[in-house]
Amino acid sequence: MLANYLIGLREGLEAALIVTILIAYVVKVGRRDVLPRLWAGVGLAVLLALALGAILTFGTYGLSFAAQETIGGLLSIIATCLVTWMVFWMLRTAKDLKGHLHGSIDKHLAGTGMGIVLVAFLAVGREGIETALFIWAAVQATGQTTMPLLGAGLGILTAVGLGWLIYAGMLKINLSRFFTWTGAILIVVAAGVLSYGVHDLQEAGILPGLNSLAFNVSAVIPPDSWYGTLLKGTLNFSPATTWLEMFAWLAYIVPTLTLFIVKSRRVTPVPANAPPRTASAAVVH
Repeated sequence: MLANYLIGLREGLEAALIVTILIAYVVKVGRRDVLPRLWAGVGLAVLLALALGAILTFGTYGLSFAAQETIGGLLSIIATCLVTWMVFWMLRTAKDLKGHLHGSIDKHLAGTGMGIVLVAFLAVGREGIETALFIWAAVQATGQTTMPLLGAGLGILTAVGLGWLIYAGMLKINLSRFFTWTGAILIVVAAGVLSYGVHDLQEAGILPGLNSLAFNVSAVIPPDSWYGTLLKGTLNFSPATTWLEMFAWLAYIVPTLTLFIVKSRRVTPVPANAPPRTASAAVVH
């Protein structure tokens, strides 16, 4: 639940900030007439994410066990790739997220401003697709439905609340630091999702080594114990891990986390008296 809460919080806060920045800029340039189009784009993005979640949940019914495991494994790997891209994209873009979005708005404000629908749809839709895929992978890994969805829902609600407080000028947080810390944690979570995807492909018979275990600590960490469930739900830790799963986990997390730490240290800090262009300032009215 904790990992899913973090996913919902981070992805939801990204989406909330994007919407907040779009609304604030449209209002600032005197184009309130395009606000309904902006919200239409946001609504379409939400519907896309919900539709993807429904397809992932119900689309595999009736398939063979091998087919379900194959789809689950491939989607887990895709989710890992998307989240990794998102983490590094935000690390690079957070310094001037507002300027990036303002440039997109300026290109689509001509005439009736119908292009704003596309801007909002693409900006928010990306977050929605990533969230749907990652939450689905977490549900598959834990075998539970209620807790992962509840955690993600609470995270999204928290993000909406934070977004509103930031827009109202009642809250200022260092978003660059927030995205750096949550990015590092999500890389660890993504490593577990990747490992689980490899296990799915092993069960489908696509990858070898299903019965070749690197370790089995089920006696010490029973899968049905509260701490076994906690480790599974947060890190996708499996007490019985194959050699290929462990290799995939290490091959992903060591270079990815190292590169992330190196790049995060290269981010130029913004002076306290600098104009509010960074993610830490979030919104300008």
